[in-house]
Amino acid sequence: MVSQGLSFFQRGYTCGGGGNLSLKLPDGNILATPTGSCLGRLVEDELSVVTLNGELVSGKKASKEVGFHLDIYRSNAAVNAVVHLHSTYLTALSSIDHSEKENVIEAFTPYYVMRIGKLPLLPYFRPGSNEIGKEIAKYTSQGYTAVLLANHGPVVTGTDFINASDNAEELEETAKLKFLLEGMNVRFLTEPEKEALSGMKS
Repeated sequence: MVSQGLSFFQRGYTCGGGGNLSLKLPDGNILATPTGSCLGRLVEDELSVVTLNGELVSGKKASKEVGFHLDIYRSNAAVNAVVHLHSTYLTALSSIDHSEKENVIEAFTPYYVMRIGKLPLLPYFRPGSNEIGKEIAKYTSQGYTAVLLANHGPVVTGTDFINASDNAEELEETAKLKFLLEGMNVRFLTEPEKEALSGMKS
């Protein structure tokens, strides 16, 4: 988590104290980034360990947004890691008033389909609001890999921490490509092409 957080920070996927990370430990507790921490300056011994009910076991106090991480874990037992970033292109995308909110990126690469599938845009909530987790859980309980928080950024899940990180990176790259292709005659994947990718791993 420390090395991946540094990598995210160095590549501009987050800045300052923005973003937070978590993963499920073998004992069922959750390892998370502490409140106010910079992903580029994480210290292993200071990482927070909390129960699924949010009780602090060890380390510093967890991020104020750890609540929505816990809601995600409770909503889907297959989720073992959560990555929340303030990455540039996805945060820009989250700040657009989309008319179609159930999927704000139409698929144009197979890797987006294999890792993400669909990206719903959730309503705006104040950072740290208890409503965020409830809203995200509506989607993660159905098997969605990622959601976009309006005017805030992406929340991405995975079967393990590396998988969640890879999913987050693929999603940010897809958003970047979406902006680069704006106004061009994009060839989107057809429904049969997307169906043929179902179940495949990137």
